[in-house]
Amino acid sequence: MGESQPGSGRIAQAGSVLAEIVRETQAEVAARRRAVPLAEVEWRAAEAPPVRGFALALAQHGLAVIAEMKARSPSAGKLAADYSPADLARKYQAGGAAAVSVLCQGSRFGGSPEHLAEARAATRLPLLRKDFVTDEYQVLEGRAWGADAILLIAAALEPVRLRQLVRLVHSLGMDALVEVHDEAELAAGLDSGTRLIGINHRDLKTLQVDLDLSERLRPLIPGDRGVVAESGIKDAATARRLKEAGVDAVLVGEALLRASDPGALIKELSLK
Repeated sequence: MGESQPGSGRIAQAGSVLAEIVRETQAEVAARRRAVPLAEVEWRAAEAPPVRGFALALAQHGLAVIAEMKARSPSAGKLAADYSPADLARKYQAGGAAAVSVLCQGSRFGGSPEHLAEARAATRLPLLRKDFVTDEYQVLEGRAWGADAILLIAAALEPVRLRQLVRLVHSLGMDALVEVHDEAELAAGLDSGTRLIGINHRDLKTLQVDLDLSERLRPLIPGDRGVVAESGIKDAATARRLKEAGVDAVLVGEALLRASDPGALIKELSLK
């Protein structure tokens, strides 16, 4: 494939939280690239275990729950006193989650790509690499560590770059979940070739949450695309509202990490 170059982000608001996180993430990626060259990551990706069907797993549930793990977040602070990706993966699987989202960003979320391997060893569920991806290296690295799907944030990528990364994700057998927050980003997401659109209720530039967003954007998405609602989902009433709006899955992190019984909450959110 040859040496890739770091991608330029389509950051609409300089100095925003998203812009800061992308810059920090690119610095983390540069350090990992110096330690493990792209050619080695490509080899590891080619030798990785077979892909588990992420989109297929979401399609097999009435309202699928993608259970997210992260040690902390900019909006909620520290979420786990003793963070263990393996333990969380086992709990999420036992609770009936359809898939697991693994936060891999380090500076703001306490994540690492290696957490994918820890989670994969503990569960048969498909894994999503949740990160601020702007570079081919991160996609290949995700596959190398066991990811079955890659999150791509439309607000962080030029449309051409987004299409390039979606094609790479698909070429590796994985699914791309393209995350959007408004109509313009949705248009770019639909044009990217992805089979999955994520509607993030949280504006990554301000961290404000708008639960009405799924109801506004869902009618604009063709029926042949899977739709995932993200952020601010804490109870069955919200999950039911989103299902009625036509979403196929919900991605839930903070509520599960703070729950005394994550499995019970997964069952509640999946409306079982």
